[in-house]
Amino acid sequence: MPEKHIIAIANQKGGVGKTTTTVNLGAALAEQGHAVTLIDLDPQGNASTGLGIDQDRRGRTVYDLLAAEAAFDEVALATDIPNLRIVSSTPDLASADVELAGTADRTRRLARQLEAAPAGSIVLIDCPPALGLLTLNAMVAAQGVLVPLQAEFYALEGLSQLLATVQQVRQSANPNLRINGILLTMSDYRNNLSQQVEADARATLGELVYPTVIPRNVRVSEAPSHAMPVLAYDPSSKGSVAYRQFAKEFASRLNLVAETA
Repeated sequence: MPEKHIIAIANQKGGVGKTTTTVNLGAALAEQGHAVTLIDLDPQGNASTGLGIDQDRRGRTVYDLLAAEAAFDEVALATDIPNLRIVSSTPDLASADVELAGTADRTRRLARQLEAAPAGSIVLIDCPPALGLLTLNAMVAAQGVLVPLQAEFYALEGLSQLLATVQQVRQSANPNLRINGILLTMSDYRNNLSQQVEADARATLGELVYPTVIPRNVRVSEAPSHAMPVLAYDPSSKGSVAYRQFAKEFASRLNLVAETA
């Protein structure tokens, strides 16, 4: 039976392209023929909005999944992108940290529910910009963590805290968790700082850093306001080309074989 792949996309720093990466990586993998489900684990619900899931369609959400009030297939919604589903989010999810804090299995709720994810599928979890209980649930459920890293001055400073959290989760709850890789985002090669951050990241982290770098691109920024991934909004843009290439590298690391050329 084909293995399912569950990857948490995490960085406790906001504004690094985490949700943008989740949505566009998911769309690119789906375009390649893979069955993909996104889990919108951020109470802001930006991944849901970015894939055109209106509020009135969010009857059953990731909150119901964590509360064990709905099963995986009941909350996974189809999107306009073939092969791509999403478990949506609403601001109600913000209360989950408090509500789950007193439960004995508080860090394993998502892992238990994702056991029902189809074999051979890819599950991408868009984590909130914090290392709280929601992100811990994602890390306990996942086999890997993908870290978007913005090409800016303080980029590497917060990374050590995230890596330490991954190590703690490995020691306490999920020994199979690994860093899938680091993806450099919002890079501007006209800017010497972007080049320096990339050089520092590759010198420090080596092959963990993906070869592809996501450029700062106006089409990537515009796409969410049209409720679609940049791959659908402007398929030939530099952002779309970069995310397609990154998806190939990502799939290669997971030893995935695309269903379509």
